[in-house]
Formats: sequence, C-alpha cells, structure tokens
Amino acid sequence: MSDSQNKQAWIIGALFLAIGIALSGFFISQTLYKSKIALNTAVVKGLAERRVESDKAYWSIEYSVTGNKKADIPALYSASEQDQETIIQLLKDSGFSDSEIKPGVLDYRKREYRDENQKLVEEKHYLIGKIDVETNQVHLVAKVRAKLNKLIAQGLDLTNNPPSYHFTKLNDIKPGMLKEATTNARLAANEFAQNAGVTVGGIRSARQGGFIIRDVGSNYGDDKKIQKDVRVVTNVTFFLTD
Repeated sequence: MSDSQNKQAWIIGALFLAIGIALSGFFISQTLYKSKIALNTAVVKGLAERRVESDKAYWSIEYSVTGNKKADIPALYSASEQDQETIIQLLKDSGFSDSEIKPGVLDYRKREYRDENQKLVEEKHYLIGKIDVETNQVHLVAKVRAKLNKLIAQGLDLTNNPPSYHFTKLNDIKPGMLKEATTNARLAANEFAQNAGVTVGGIRSARQGGFIIRDVGSNYGDDKKIQKDVRVVTNVTFFLTD
C-alpha cells in the first residue's frame, strides 16, 4: 500500500472514530437528560367523589287476563282494556302526566296442556299488556308503586316491576370533579415533596380515568337506588424542583 493510500485510510479511520465518540456523547447526554426528567417528577393520583340523586326513573307495569278457550279472546280484550284504563287512572291521580305514561301493545299467548297420549286436556289464552312510566319525578315512583297493591286486591293480575333510576347530568359536574381531583393530586404531591425536601412545580402531564357511577353502598349496581356515588381518579405528573 502506498503512502497516499495509508494516509487516506488513516483519515477515514479517524473520521469514524470521531463520529463514534460524538454519537456516544449524544446518547449519554440523552440518557442523563431523561434520567434527570424522571428523577425530578412525581406521579400521583387524585380522587374526587360526589353524592348525587337520580334525575330519571323508568318503571314498567305488566298486567294480564286469562281465558280457557279461544272463544274467550274478545271478552279478554275488553277486560284487558279495562285493566289498562284502571292502572292509567291511578297513575294520573297520583301525579303522573300523560307524557310520562306510555301504554304498550297487547301480547297474545297460548298454552296447551296434553296427557301422555298427546290429547288436549286444557288450554289457556293470555293477553298481556304493559305500561311504561318514564319520569323525572323519581321519588313519586316509590310512593305510587305501593298503591298498586290496592289494584291487586281488586283482582287485577299485575307484575309491579322494580324501577330503574339513572343520573343523566354527569356533564354538569365533570369540570368541578376534575378540578377537585387535580387539586387533591397536588396536595398528595406536596406531601411527598415535603418529605423529600423538594418543591412541586407545574404539571408535566395528566391522564383522566373514567367516571364511575354506583348506587350508594354498592360496588357493582348502578340503577337500583335513587342516591348515587360518582367517582373519578386522575393520574397527574408534576415537576419537582430543589
């Protein structure tokens, strides 16, 4: 190899060495920078809870009439209409409006009873109606449910289904709860910082958890009680300064 080629190879080798040193310095500096960021932040959780009251209730009442033969169906229809009118009148007298009361269609069902030889021995014909109540008068629902017992005593075949209660105004309380959760997160960060001898700075990042609505005293149900607990947890990363 000539002196010129040796010199060129030396220059190329030196260049690669310089690039390697530069890249090594860059990655070391990046690692130190990121390490410094990690060491000078604190990730804390902030909790906010509110006790709220349902503002919407859904209640379903089923009623039925029964006959022993198909010829009974016209009379069953008249009886079913009368039962519907009786129930609706009770609901109106109790304070519900026409817009809150929603009568449904009649459902016809037939059941046959046969002996061991498959001979028909009895048949039943049913007309089943349904009335839905959708209302903001959540406390009135419980009071009126008890009144249906009087109709049962009069001979009406009723199914008084449990109502479901819902809180629909979550958006109205979201901003306040998120602010409260963030404030609580800062309080937790301040306590940590005081013990560590540092000071809490601004927010580096924040992540909001989902809002959870539960019946009071329940860990899983959310539509059986009027009173609800609303809960949200936020994860906030704060900068720390010496």
